[in-house]
Amino acid sequence: MKSALVSRMFAVDGRLVSVQPTGSGNVNDTYLAIFRTTFSEQRFILQRINRKVFPHPDRIMDNMRVITEHVHQRIEQEADFADRIWQLPAVIPGKDGKDYVVDGDGEYWRAISLIASAHSYEKVQSQEHAREAGIVLGHFQRMISDIPVERLHDTLEGFHVTPGYLKKYDQALATPEGKTRADSSSNSRQCRNFVEDRRAWCSVLEDAKDRGELALRPIHGDPKVANIMIDDFTGKGTSIVDLDTVKPGLIHYDIGDCLRSCCNRAGEETQDFSAIYFDTDLCETILRGYMIQARDFLTEADRHYLFDAIRLIAFELGLRFYADYLAGDVYFKTVYEGQNLNRARVQFRLCESIETRERQIREILGRI
Repeated sequence: MKSALVSRMFAVDGRLVSVQPTGSGNVNDTYLAIFRTTFSEQRFILQRINRKVFPHPDRIMDNMRVITEHVHQRIEQEADFADRIWQLPAVIPGKDGKDYVVDGDGEYWRAISLIASAHSYEKVQSQEHAREAGIVLGHFQRMISDIPVERLHDTLEGFHVTPGYLKKYDQALATPEGKTRADSSSNSRQCRNFVEDRRAWCSVLEDAKDRGELALRPIHGDPKVANIMIDDFTGKGTSIVDLDTVKPGLIHYDIGDCLRSCCNRAGEETQDFSAIYFDTDLCETILRGYMIQARDFLTEADRHYLFDAIRLIAFELGLRFYADYLAGDVYFKTVYEGQNLNRARVQFRLCESIETRERQIREILGRI
């Protein structure tokens, strides 16, 4: 088993006990590795980096090293005054000192520490959980807000740039397979119409950036609720994980994605479309938690575009799922035919719900 052989190539004490698949990510192959000595046990996350998605794994690991070392230092500086013990995964080097291992097939692997005594959830469990998700995101953004974006690689050019995804959608739609899939069902045709109706609007954040109203900053890139770790003992948020997508970007991408994932209680994989709606109570709770940490570094322009971010990121993810469906499911992992189409429909329904609640959401944004 290749994962077992690779796990032994990292600088971990003891002997290998087990390497088992773990997690529910759509991109990388992820394993939980367990090593033991005569007096201790170490568990860590082992991942094979998907080079189809991340063509430069070394740059991802450079970013991860910059981010984790900087945040670890800042956490320690504030530890005596914090209301909890904050954590962030650490990079475990290979035995050769590099931040990754390359196997005989040229595949890149990495090892990262496991956040102790904490778990994440696929869906928001309660109002308190929602508040903690907002606090964790705000804390992480605050910790990285003073890192010059020039220190970070743009490891996924175009990531969260919605007009770029629209171009990929158009390219997929123009192929024979794309045309066939687009016309294959009423659900697919409805998705196509949904995209067309919002085509002119989808550049709203990029236009604001081009006008100088919004600026690039370090972002997490994928702060969904499943990446928020909750302490088993205190119930407080303790860490954010999955740092593959850390890069320069607009902080609106993070805020929008956090709210998109948290405020749809039905989840991303539901087939019960009547259960999909944007929960404005959760939205307000998350944003209040977020502002505890983030208020001081948000500008007036940042706040002005928050509603657009909430609406846009749900649309964007639906667009990505639908484009991948048209292209033949080449990016996101699937376990059944039509899964990416279903995922797209979920996000488009959520986007529709956000649009119908615009007034309530703007009122929330005005009072936090």
